[in-house]
This record gives sequence, structure tokens and C-alpha cells, in this order.
Amino acid sequence: MASQILVNLTGLIDRMMIGRLAAEGGAAIPLAAVGYATQIFNFVQTTLFSVGLACLALMARSIGSGDATRARHALAGSLQVSVVLTLVYSSALFVFSEEVLRALGAVDEVVVVAAPYLELTVLAALMLAFTLVFESALRADRDPRTPMWIAAVVTVAKLSGNAILIFGLFGAPRLELWGAGLATVLSQAIGLLLFLAVLRRRPRDGATTIRWRELFAPNPMTREVIRIAVPGVAERVVLNLGLLSYFAVLSRWYGTLAVAAYTVGVSLLSFSWIPGTGFAQACSTLVGQALGADERETAMRLGRRAVGLAFWTSIPLALFFVWMRRPLAALFTDDVAVIGALAPFMLTLAIGQPFLQIHFTLGGAHRGAGDTVTPLVAAMIGNWLIRLPAAIAIAAWLEADVVWIWVTLILDHIARTLWLGASFLRGKWRDGRGIAV
Repeated sequence: MASQILVNLTGLIDRMMIGRLAAEGGAAIPLAAVGYATQIFNFVQTTLFSVGLACLALMARSIGSGDATRARHALAGSLQVSVVLTLVYSSALFVFSEEVLRALGAVDEVVVVAAPYLELTVLAALMLAFTLVFESALRADRDPRTPMWIAAVVTVAKLSGNAILIFGLFGAPRLELWGAGLATVLSQAIGLLLFLAVLRRRPRDGATTIRWRELFAPNPMTREVIRIAVPGVAERVVLNLGLLSYFAVLSRWYGTLAVAAYTVGVSLLSFSWIPGTGFAQACSTLVGQALGADERETAMRLGRRAVGLAFWTSIPLALFFVWMRRPLAALFTDDVAVIGALAPFMLTLAIGQPFLQIHFTLGGAHRGAGDTVTPLVAAMIGNWLIRLPAAIAIAAWLEADVVWIWVTLILDHIARTLWLGASFLRGKWRDGRGIAV
């Protein structure tokens, strides 16, 4: 959770700095540019998360059964898959950055500033291909503290680079949004070097040891990583295509102001997602290790406890963001129009927080057992059967106010909670069929 707080704090302050770049046209254009670029970058990043989750599940199961060799093979196989995927995505996005932005409905003024920023964040994804797998490997070995400290260093590096490169402090050139992208690349490079330094000091026969020659050799676990990661990748693709389509609906029918409000609102409310994300990661690790030790009832008990903790933690956070939505929005920009558009978005998204926390955590339980198909189906139902059709109907047919577009987010999270909850209670995920041992 501490690592997630640092990541989200970085995103918040990043947008606060960019929100101060407002020219005569107001803050909407630079914030919308970040919003478009971030949505596209998330498409790559969340795919890498899926590979990391496959790595965590396989390594936790192997560590739970005492098989360090198999855990090392899972780490090497995960790196192979992660790097190949990133090269494919990044090459396409780097070459066609402007075309992709325009396909989402970005106007020319936004494309001009968003394209260079997107290209730099895509470059940072090449380093994320390694760091997200390394982070998952350490968590699978019950070491969440090292990723936390590395995240702290990356946060300091990113925000310091932002201040210097965006505004031209200490004699540096004023690079504005391009400077924010460059700071992202430099901070991710620092994080990668720190992970490499930590893993190099691990025992040679340990579960998290990197043997570089294994990265270029046939690996018996690569197929397992792909088998488990593919539904997870598909889930992320389904989710992000849904989000991109949702983003396009906002852009086409409601304009740059709604996109800017969405960009800031997601950054703010992402803090209340942290419990679900943290408990999901912990749940994946502990469920995987419990099933590796053939303790099925322990796995069920851990899953229930994680869901309860995530739910009760989400309530005060959601209430805080509802109560403080306008003062928090004012931290990002002085643009009255953006602040006014943001308030109802934050209210509706906060209402959906308990459902979001629950399905995050339940998804973690399933993934820890190697079941990445059930979360995929849940994402398809929530995004493609509910959120997107409802948003299109509200915008194109009913021509309703944008606040009703925000309400579709709540329906999405409710649907995924119901699907994953029913699967969890049936308990078939404990059979361990998701991972062949």
C-alpha cells in the first residue's frame, strides 16, 4: 500500500504541476494532453502488470512448495514475455503516436503537446518491462519492503526532475510537458538500476536470483507464464479498450473539459483504490503459497479476510474524497470550469469505491490460484456489456448531462463484484487447475 501511495502521489503532484502550465486557453489543454497520453500508456502498463501477476502466482506457488529452481525459471520466463510484449506495443505507439491520439478524438491543439509526451512515456515502458516483473518476484518471496523503498527513490527522482525540467529551475531549460515526460524516463531508469543492484546480491540458489543466460535460453516455464498471462493480458486489453472507448465517448460528445475533469478525477480517486490493490497483491501471494502447500481452507480464509479489510478500509477514504472534492480539485488548477466539472465525477466514483475494492481483492485471490480467466470474464461483462453501451446510449441517444456518463462507472464495478464474488464462494478456484505443478 505504501508503494501504491507513492506511485499515486507522484501522479497527483505531476498533474498539479502540469495544471499550472495553463496559458490563455485555460488548464484544460495540458491536462487533457496528459489524459490522452496516460490512457494510451496505461494500455501498455497494465499488460505488463498481467505478466507480473503471472510471475507472482507461479513464483508464490513454487516457493510455497519449496521449489526455488522452478521459481527462478518463472522469473526468467516472465522477463522474456514482458520484454517481447513491450517491444511490440512500444514500437507501434512510438511510430503512430499522433494517429492514435487523433483516433481517440484529440483535437490538434492537444495532439501537438500530447504526442511528444506519449513518446517519452512509451520509452519508459521499456524499463517497466523489467521493473514490474522484479517487483512481483520480490513480493512473491514475501519481500514487499524493497519495492517500497525503491518506489520512494523513484518518486523523489521523478518529482525533482519535474520541478527542474517543467519550470526550468536552477538554470535548466523550461521544457514544460516534454520535461515531465523526460523526468519519467530518468526516474524509471534509476528504479531499474536499483532493482538490478538488489537482485544481484541475492543468494545464487535463491528463488529471486537472476541468471542472465537463462533470459536467452529456452525456458520450461515460459509456456506456463504465457498460459497464465494470456487471460490476464486479455483482461487488460479488454479493460483498456473499454476505457479508451469510454474516453472517446467523452471526447466526442462532451469535449476537452470533460476529458480534463476525468484525468484529474481519476488521479485523485486512485488514492482510494490503494487498499484494494494492496490487499489484492497480498492475497495473491498468500493464496498462492497456501495452495502450493496444499492448504485450501487457509487460502479461502485468507481471501475472505482480505476482502473484509479492503471493504472497511475503503469507506472512510471514499467519504474523505467526497467531502473534500472541491478543495482537492483546486490543488490542481485555478480553472473554475474544470473544478466544476470534476465535482460530480468524484462523487459518483466515490460511491463505487466499495465495489471496486472488493472486485480488486477477489481478482487477486483468483490470480494467486492461477485463475486469470474469471477476472477476464468479469472485465468483459463490466466494460463491454454495461459501461460502454450505457455511456454510448446516454451520450448519443439520450443526450444527457455528462454526470450520467460518470454513473456508468458504478454499474461496471457492481457487475464485476457480483461475478467474482459468486466465483469465489463456489470455491472451484482452490482446485489449483490454473497452475500446473
